[in-house]
Amino acid sequence: MSYGNGGKAMTRHKLDWLITTGLQWILNTVLIALAVVLSVALVKETYSFFTYLFLNENASYYHLLEGILVFFLYFEFIALIIKYFQAHYHFPLRYFVYIGVTAIVRLIIVSHDDPHSVLLYSIAILVLVAALYIANTKMLKRE
Repeated sequence: MSYGNGGKAMTRHKLDWLITTGLQWILNTVLIALAVVLSVALVKETYSFFTYLFLNENASYYHLLEGILVFFLYFEFIALIIKYFQAHYHFPLRYFVYIGVTAIVRLIIVSHDDPHSVLLYSIAILVLVAALYIANTKMLKRE
């Protein structure tokens, strides 16, 4: 019995399925491990923040605000991983924009000495917010 090209096509389809399934499994496993690591880092950051807040007499507002923003960065990355699994293996663009804006705000707070850099960072935030607005228009919205 000869399968002709049908047998090769079936074998190729099965190989493609095995590769994509295997890679998806590896990706999911690594993302779960990353979520665990980020959760531990989030707990450590929370502990560090409260220790600094309540036990340090010379608490700097810049340092406190930096700690809050680092906390939100961890939180946003964990939320991104959760959303990835809820959206059936899809990373929504808006979460990356949120993370980018938070990271740039943290950068502005930490290094605000150079006005030109602050202006460039602010323009970068404006570009990210504009991109988020464009991505959320009805024509481009997927969610």
